[in-house]
This record gives sequence, structure tokens and C-alpha cells, in this order.
Amino acid sequence: MNIQTPVDPTNELVEQARRVLPGGSFGNMPPEVILKEGKGGRIYDEAGKEYVDFLLGSGPMFIGHAHPEVTAAVQAQVPLGTTFFGNNRHGIALAEAIVDAVACAEQVRFVCSGTEADLYAMRAARAFRKRDKILKFEGGYHGMSDYALVSLAPKSPGNFPRGSIDSAGIPKSVADEMVVAAFNDIDMVKSLIEEQKDELAGVIVEPFQRLIPPRPGFLQALREVTAEHGIPLIFDEVVTGFRFAYGGAQEYYGVTPDLCTLGKIVGGGFALAAIAGRADIMKHFDRLAMTDEDFIFQVGTLSGNPVAAVAGLATLDVLKRPGTYEGVFANGRRLMDTLSELLKKHGFKAQVIGEPPLFDIVFTDQPIKDYRDTLKADTALLKRFNQALRARGIMKGESKYYVSVAHTQADIDHTIAAWEDALKELKAAR
Repeated sequence: MNIQTPVDPTNELVEQARRVLPGGSFGNMPPEVILKEGKGGRIYDEAGKEYVDFLLGSGPMFIGHAHPEVTAAVQAQVPLGTTFFGNNRHGIALAEAIVDAVACAEQVRFVCSGTEADLYAMRAARAFRKRDKILKFEGGYHGMSDYALVSLAPKSPGNFPRGSIDSAGIPKSVADEMVVAAFNDIDMVKSLIEEQKDELAGVIVEPFQRLIPPRPGFLQALREVTAEHGIPLIFDEVVTGFRFAYGGAQEYYGVTPDLCTLGKIVGGGFALAAIAGRADIMKHFDRLAMTDEDFIFQVGTLSGNPVAAVAGLATLDVLKRPGTYEGVFANGRRLMDTLSELLKKHGFKAQVIGEPPLFDIVFTDQPIKDYRDTLKADTALLKRFNQALRARGIMKGESKYYVSVAHTQADIDHTIAAWEDALKELKAAR
């Protein structure tokens, strides 16, 4: 296989980035990864090297880069105006499409990022319940707000339900407002909810936590116990929304929350996210319907802007077509099955976890049911594997293969060949 070398670290752009950006990057990928162009399921760096793209812009490019229908919709809108700080027909149409698609969605509020959506969903639960505490799950990712960065990725996890703060600059008091449980442990969750039901405003969960699927019955039991006590259940579907099914993870797993958050795919590659849910909770965003003490103040300069809205609408139009999800799942299953076989063939203690549209390797043979189980993995080996793949024309994040509608059989064949070659290299180096 032709091995591609990364962009030269002394490249002028890399040096420029190191001068003007902390760590020489936007905080996402290594400084030497400087990307220029994307088309379908492939991307190209500034040196002209081509990659099969499983990064997908961290997920939003589900129908591929520069999709002609999305591009045409955006090009038609831009000459008419890019944002108005007021209602526009495209944003209204996108809200209607979300309501039609997503089981929990009776009303929608637009923001610009998943971080905002999760923050406001938690705020809505607090306003509705008139309580302060939110229960979240250790290892669950809900954006970059102070509350979300409690027990996202603790290096030395403490005792449940006390959370740890995972970033500098966050007041220690924030941890007092978060109750932390183990994902997939319904007995723990029920116990915590029984103990703290009078203080809990809501429960927020990724129905598919990073790479970890819910155990059979876990989400259903979580729905039952929160409903029993009138505690709003929030599904963070920023990643899974419109990815696992047109109706998201709540359709895929058959569980309907009270609120959900959406992002990535729903904006078609532009800055757009949303909170969606029950009208009696969402009305807290309506100044005319609420007293001052119950009203949630929320405005955003670009929220629901028409460019992002038309990109989102065009993306959803593509996803509604017959066979779209079947194709993604077929390709994802082939990739997962083949990668599992190759790991076994080359003698690695590893497993492929996730769902066909979203998966990765965990280099351990121990069961993975929650965040603490992932700490058993050999992350250094995964990093070396990812680097070896990048040299062979495969672009992905440190954890996750995002499978897209645009990935072709040629892309899949290239990926499998790269896996085989990279695993041989790692095996020889052991």
C-alpha cells in the first residue's frame, strides 16, 4: 500500500498556526493536519493528499462533503441574506421538519451549537421543575459548558454520585449541582433518583454514550423511573439525531424522552443546533406565556439563520429517500465485522464497539459497559494505529469512525486494505 506522509511540520501554514493559535490548532486535530477540501466521502489536505474521511467534520457531514443539493440551496440563499435576527421561512420549515421527524418534539428552539442546546435543555428542566440538580452519566459528553464538564473524562474517578470537574476555570460549586451515575447501571440510577427526587430538575443522557450502546432495557427503565417521579428526561441527540434513524436514537431504541438536543446533521454542516420537546416545557422560552421568574431568556445572533436552515432542510431531504439508512448500516456492519476479524487475525486483544453508523476499536478484551471500563483500554496503541492509518489515507478522530451516506465501496475497500497494512505494522513493532 502507498503510505502517505503527513504535512511537513515545518510547513509555513503549520508555523503560522503555531504563532497565532494556542497549541498551533483549533483544539481539535493535531497541528500538522491542515485540511483544504472535501468532496463526498473524501477530504484533501493542503499538500494535496487524499483521505477517506471518517471524521466528517466531527459528524455533521453525514451525506458527504459539498453535497450538490446542499451547495445549491446555500448558494441560492446567500445573495438574499445570511442572517436577520428574526424569523425566516426556512428556519420555520426546518422546525416543522424536526417536529415531524422526532417523537418527543412538539416545539423547537434554535441555537448555534450542541453546547448551547444541552445547556438550555438543562436550564429548561430546571425552570420546569423548579429544582437545581441534574443527573448525568460519567463519561457522557454534553458540550463545553461548566455543567457538562463535570465527570466527562475523569482520570481517577471518585465515588458516585459526586462528580469531578474536568477543566480549569470552572467553579468548584458547579459539581454540587450535578449528580453523577454509571451508564448502563439502572439499579444505581433508580437508587439515586429515589434518594434525590425532590432535588432533581432533570436527567440528561446520551442514549448511545460516546461509543457505548445502552444495554437492553436500560433506556426503557430510565424512562419509566423518570416518568414515575415527573422528572424530565433529556436525550442528548446532538450526535445520534438523524444518524441512527430519521427519528434519531429515540426511534432506533424505541424510547421517547421529554426533551432532546440536536446538532451536527440537522444544520447540514453549518452552525445550527436545537432543543426540542414537550410544549409544556418548551413554553418556558415564551415570554408571553411565562411570568418573569419562570421565563428562560435566550437569544442568539445567528440562531435559526436561513443559510444553516436551508442546508439542514436539503440534508434532511436526502436522508428521507428510500434506502439511505439501509446503505449506511450495511456499510457500517461490513466495516465493523471486517475490522473485528482483522484484529483477531493479527492477535490483538481488542474489540469493535458501537453501532454501524458510529464505532471504533477499544484495545482491551474486557467487557465495556460504562466509562470506567474504557479506562482499561490501551489508548497509546489506539493512537499509534490512528497515526498509521492517517499515513495510509484514512482520516478519523482519536475515537470514532463516522460512516456517511457518501462512502463508496471503493472507500470501504481502501479502508480495509489500510487496516490490514497498519495492523501488520503494529504487530511487527510489538
